Amino acid sequence: MPSKKSKKQWADKPWFRLDNAALIFPGQNTEQWSNVIRISIDLTVPIEPPKLQRALCDILPRFPTMAVQLKTGFFWYYFEKNENEPIVRPDSNNQSVRIKYHENNRFLFRVFYYRNRIALEAFHALTDGYGCAVFLCTLAAQYLRLTGHDISCGGMVLDLSEKPRPEELEDSFIRNATPGATLPRGTHKVYHKTGTPLPAHTFHIITGNMPVSVVKQRASARGATVTEYFTAVLLKIYLDFQKQEAGKQKEVVIQVPVNGRKAFGSQTLRNMSVCYTVGIDPNLGDYTFDELLRQTSLWLRYVNNQKTLGAMFNSNVQLQTSPLLRAIPLFIKDFAIRLSFHFTAEKTNTALFTNLGVIRLPEDMQPFVKGCIFMPSVGKRNDGRMGAVSCGDTLSITVANRYRETDTEREFFRFLIRDGIPVKIISNFT
Repeated sequence: MPSKKSKKQWADKPWFRLDNAALIFPGQNTEQWSNVIRISIDLTVPIEPPKLQRALCDILPRFPTMAVQLKTGFFWYYFEKNENEPIVRPDSNNQSVRIKYHENNRFLFRVFYYRNRIALEAFHALTDGYGCAVFLCTLAAQYLRLTGHDISCGGMVLDLSEKPRPEELEDSFIRNATPGATLPRGTHKVYHKTGTPLPAHTFHIITGNMPVSVVKQRASARGATVTEYFTAVLLKIYLDFQKQEAGKQKEVVIQVPVNGRKAFGSQTLRNMSVCYTVGIDPNLGDYTFDELLRQTSLWLRYVNNQKTLGAMFNSNVQLQTSPLLRAIPLFIKDFAIRLSFHFTAEKTNTALFTNLGVIRLPEDMQPFVKGCIFMPSVGKRNDGRMGAVSCGDTLSITVANRYRETDTEREFFRFLIRDGIPVKIISNFT
């Protein structure tokens, strides 16, 4: 049962601490890059901007950790309540570019519309993919109500008549960290596929839509989950890429974000995801796809448990609670984070695959939803950062790529097609 102190913190105080995962994101921000998540939902009805604007204002009080602006303290950043009104705007072809706070009524998220699509882009310091999905689904439900449809609450659609609950607003990393337990961080350099960088704030965004049932059938036929299957496909194509290049063979490592809410029963709408890694050393020999899939499955099932997650949480929490680090002024912390990120960003992983899972909607809302797309932030070095989401009968995988070459996307979707999965491709480039 939440304490009186936690209730007071969220109900009465006009400022909030960043959660443990969010602390590093402001320091990593540059003019060229920002950690921005994007998720969109396609409805069966066209979007009327005035009604979408009203719907956004209607739901914002239900999400106090979204209705904030970022402020600079002497030792840490913090969130302060934002009394401005967020503005919906037409969508652009170039997505997930850096959010400039002073140009956005100081909000850390943006809401876009295009034809029958509503899209949300959010700075990762606010929340993770799950939190974005709950915010967007609640927004879409309220928009449908304003257009004359009766939509229930449930699943990822919150009840606007309820007050925000303390458990939705907590820092679940601190509560679930295992005291005294830590895990070593990856430090060695791994294989990266390079290419020709696109102009600043320009990205290739390619989505492949496929039937959920067929994907599940192909994965389960090999005794794997959907996430394990797609991760193994990525390992396979990067190992094949490296074979064609001269030089020393390096380990191929795929980063796999995991929703920690499932392991701990957390209901937080802030960040609650951490990243596992799956690596294969090509110097050990050649691997068939089935061997890669078995290795992936065994490893992810071995590490995905409360004890490992609790130790991972504590490794980060220790940095936050260290008396020495707490005493260092923010401008020094920022400099150190920015310098470290410049030299080490993504050096320990080849690519990223994140599976948001199933979008859960009330039954009376499902006929009005055609599909969803989820995209993680574009990488600084990775050419392959992939986000998957399932909505209704469709599973969508979106690739965010900062390079002109699209070999990774092409080979990834070709593999799926050869394996019997029909894929329909959509791109922001013609």
